[in-house]
Amino acid sequence: MPQRRIWKVSELTGRIRSVLEPAFNDITVEGEISNCRIIPASGHAYFTLKDAKSQIRCVCFATQMRAVKFKLEDGLHITVRGSIGVYEQRGEYQIYVQTMEPVGLGALQLAFEQLKKKLAAEGLFDQARKKPLPLLPCAIGVITSPTGAAIRDILRVLKRRFPNACVLVYPVKVQGVGAAQEIVEALRHFHAAKCAEVIIIARGGGSLEDLWAFNEEILARAIFAAEIPIISGVGHEIDFTIADFVADLRAPTPSAAAELVVRSRDEFDATVREHQRRLVHHIRFRISEWKHRTRDLETHRGFRQLEMLLRNRRQLVDDMAQSLAVGMHLRMASFRERLTEANARVGSFDLRTRAQVLRRRIDQRCDALTGAMERLLARKRRTYVASEVRFAGIDLRARVGKLRASAERCTAELGVRIDRLLVGRRRKLESAMMQLDERSPLNILKRGFAIAYDSSGKVLRSVDQVGIGDEIAVRLERGELGATVRSKSTAQP
Repeated sequence: MPQRRIWKVSELTGRIRSVLEPAFNDITVEGEISNCRIIPASGHAYFTLKDAKSQIRCVCFATQMRAVKFKLEDGLHITVRGSIGVYEQRGEYQIYVQTMEPVGLGALQLAFEQLKKKLAAEGLFDQARKKPLPLLPCAIGVITSPTGAAIRDILRVLKRRFPNACVLVYPVKVQGVGAAQEIVEALRHFHAAKCAEVIIIARGGGSLEDLWAFNEEILARAIFAAEIPIISGVGHEIDFTIADFVADLRAPTPSAAAELVVRSRDEFDATVREHQRRLVHHIRFRISEWKHRTRDLETHRGFRQLEMLLRNRRQLVDDMAQSLAVGMHLRMASFRERLTEANARVGSFDLRTRAQVLRRRIDQRCDALTGAMERLLARKRRTYVASEVRFAGIDLRARVGKLRASAERCTAELGVRIDRLLVGRRRKLESAMMQLDERSPLNILKRGFAIAYDSSGKVLRSVDQVGIGDEIAVRLERGELGATVRSKSTAQP
């Protein structure tokens, strides 16, 4: 009786793999994705493909995932092509996927719809963030192929519509691997150099595969982050790309993009004429409005009251100046009369020289006081004139009130200063008069002394000035005596 073979698990698994893998090394399977998960660290995708009756595990490694344009998600109906393999560690058979396509829509179309839905949800297509185009850009950046028909169409349109336009062309690939990255680098160059005010991204028509570089997410986000306005002119009028939705303005063709970026000279001339007409109309309206307002202000009661108030204040200042001058002249006349009386009282004594000195000093002080008062009055008048000039550009009522208070305060201060000055001068004059009175010989006569004069009126200070028999006069406190010298004697010390 033959002996039954006992298999090890690894041996049986290896045998099953050797049977399955050669028999199913290139198969295509259709089903619905479930339990889909993508490992971020490695990029490998693991999912289950199922139908109504059965299911099978699938693995798509990162190398093959790079060629998948659409996003794997649960519930997506796809067809996969690959080979059957056995994962010996778990004893499971699974499909190692090489390529996959969605059922119904093509892979690129599905990827386009998925990315469009994702970016729209993030707000990349919002009209509120679209930047306006400059009216007349000084420099226009063009990102396209240097050998395609798109650049020739753009240059021809720009030359026809505005020959002076400055065009900066950045050559890039517009299809194939790496095209989207080159376009992103071109955008970064224009932003770093700040050499263009608007950018056109353009290429001619083609299939969805040919235009796929303009559907890449990296390009869409670069356009969204751009600070310079961007016009997308990709393909024909029926072609739409993700770049068209993100760009600030979508043109159906490259030629249309050139027409949108700069208007013709006739359109500019018409716009300038229209703005000129509106500006002239607005200026005339504003001038008429200001004329009416000026006329109303001229006839306003406030200005008439201000003019009347200024006239009254001017007349009041003149009256006060005249009154001040009259008062000063009266006071000075009074001082001069008193000084004349004092001079007359001491005129007969030997103090005439000192009296003259005091008189000159008093005259100098009076002249200095008069000059100071006149300068103070002139300064106050200049201040008042300057205040009148400032009345024109300020709030009239408030300024009139401030000026009235300032004039009253200045008047009070001026009166106080004059009174103080006059009191000081009066005190000095009285002190001088007291000193004169104290040194006057009349005070000595009151104590019983007498003053003797010779016949010529000179004061006698020694007996040697007269001889025996000379006539002399003796001045007493009250009256004079006539006498004759009968004898002389020298006083002993």
